[in-house]
Amino acid sequence: MKKAKNEKKKINAGSLGKLLVMLFPYWRLFLGCLLLTLAVNAAVIFKPAVMEVIIDDFLRDGVAQHGLYSVTGMGVLYFLLTLLGALAALWHSRLITRMGQRILHDMRCRVFRHISHMTLTAFDRYSSGRLLTRATNDTDAINEFYTDVLINLFKDVVLILGISAMMLVMNWRLALVGFLAVPVIALISVSMKKKLKSNFQRMKQMVGRINGFISENIDGMRTVQVFNREEEKYAEFDELNQGYFKVSLLQIRMHSLLRPLMEVVNNLAVALIIVYGCHGITGGWLEVGVVYAFTTYIQKFFEPINDLADKYNTIQSAAVSAERIFEILDDTDALEVGEDLPRIGAMQGRIEFDHVWFSYDGEHEVLRDVSFTIEPGQKAAFIGATGAGKTTIINLISGFYKPQKGEIRIDGIPLNQWNLGELRENICVVLQEVFLFAGSIYENITLSDDIPVKEVQRAIEQAAATSFIASQPEGLDTKVAERGATFSVGERQLLSFARAIVRKPSVLVLDEATANIDSNTEQVIQQSIAQISEGRTAVYIAHRLSTIRSCDCIYVVDAGRIVEQGNHEELLAQNGIYADWCSNNTIPK
Repeated sequence: MKKAKNEKKKINAGSLGKLLVMLFPYWRLFLGCLLLTLAVNAAVIFKPAVMEVIIDDFLRDGVAQHGLYSVTGMGVLYFLLTLLGALAALWHSRLITRMGQRILHDMRCRVFRHISHMTLTAFDRYSSGRLLTRATNDTDAINEFYTDVLINLFKDVVLILGISAMMLVMNWRLALVGFLAVPVIALISVSMKKKLKSNFQRMKQMVGRINGFISENIDGMRTVQVFNREEEKYAEFDELNQGYFKVSLLQIRMHSLLRPLMEVVNNLAVALIIVYGCHGITGGWLEVGVVYAFTTYIQKFFEPINDLADKYNTIQSAAVSAERIFEILDDTDALEVGEDLPRIGAMQGRIEFDHVWFSYDGEHEVLRDVSFTIEPGQKAAFIGATGAGKTTIINLISGFYKPQKGEIRIDGIPLNQWNLGELRENICVVLQEVFLFAGSIYENITLSDDIPVKEVQRAIEQAAATSFIASQPEGLDTKVAERGATFSVGERQLLSFARAIVRKPSVLVLDEATANIDSNTEQVIQQSIAQISEGRTAVYIAHRLSTIRSCDCIYVVDAGRIVEQGNHEELLAQNGIYADWCSNNTIPK
């Protein structure tokens, strides 16, 4: 238990250390903030000393006045110190805000870039709610660390040291009386530290669960409404929300208790200074101005201490958020590999599986000793029941997953030796479930690639989407609602087909791509596929006999193994599973 506790502290320190490293590119802004902090503190520290001189030297003793050493001179000096503090605070605020926002910008970009390069295996481990929370809530908490804590922490520490030094120089006995309250404050802070930290961790977990629940239900809202489960889902959300409410309320209560306790200790120290100072004044060994300065100093002394107590929540929040963010960023095993490999050149499209075994969870094999070869320009189809392993084969071809055993080769080169970007450029996958982004039809086809409009229009024609797009009010510039909600399933599929064709891939993969398109449209698409497949490899997963009948090779997949293979006529001649499906005119789904 103790070992785990120490490990947790190391993680916290390491994460906060990484946050400090992110300051390096902005060290000039950081240095400027520190210098301005010193100027602000100087104004705070020296103003009570000026008042002490005015009270004891000019108002009480009436010493000779000349030049700066006069009431007028001290008044001007006091004003200049105030002006210096105000201007320094203004520029300090601007610099620290600029620095914090730049670091926050870098952090968000870094998190998003990391997420966009994660493997599908990693997405299987991290929920969308967890990733969303790290990219939004956690980065905001880190922003507070830079803008509200880091520089102010330096400011508060320097202010405490400066005030302590001035008090000791003025009267060390009176200073020690004021310092009696410090152990009490330390005891209060330490006693509440553990509870505040553990509660913060629970708050972060609850936020992630709520974000994940909302994201999931927005995606599945149609299903919720179809089955009339709105009230049940609301009840689930209310339960989560109540949990977060209780945790956050406890945090507020602990924080609201901490500040009043600090105020009580602060005023107790002021009371001790006044009592002890009055005895010193009546005893003749202490001056009035010194007591006045000390009452001001002791209040200023506890302001940064109270501020540190207030900032403790933010520090803990930043520490927990940093752990959660760097948990993602440091997970290099979650990143796709191969982006830095040299580019090989034009892909011919020869696909080989050599005794490939694969499991998603490391325990249950989805593919078992699969071997096949698809020659360049061939059309190949994989058919079988749901869960047989067809889609897994496509995922492996695209490099989304790595096999545990065996080897996959493209053009005779092992898949792990291909530049990942080059591989994805040459292998284009059209999925049954089409994802469309908010934007225009043109942007959804090009995906921000610099592709000429003529090539886009040619791809649209080949995808048999010309009439559909022509019917839209603004053609290619027609706005697409989130996830393409205003288009039918078939229309979204046509757009995804054009999206693939426009990239002129060496290997075209269609995973049930024609499942949601009517037979008439499919005939047109089959003609276009024949054109674009010339000299290219085409791989199908389909349940329509019309889609696979003309393929050069058909692979029947069952329980992760290829049990039959050959063209349509050869498989019929084998009088096996495929022949049975054809006789019933049904391929299992």
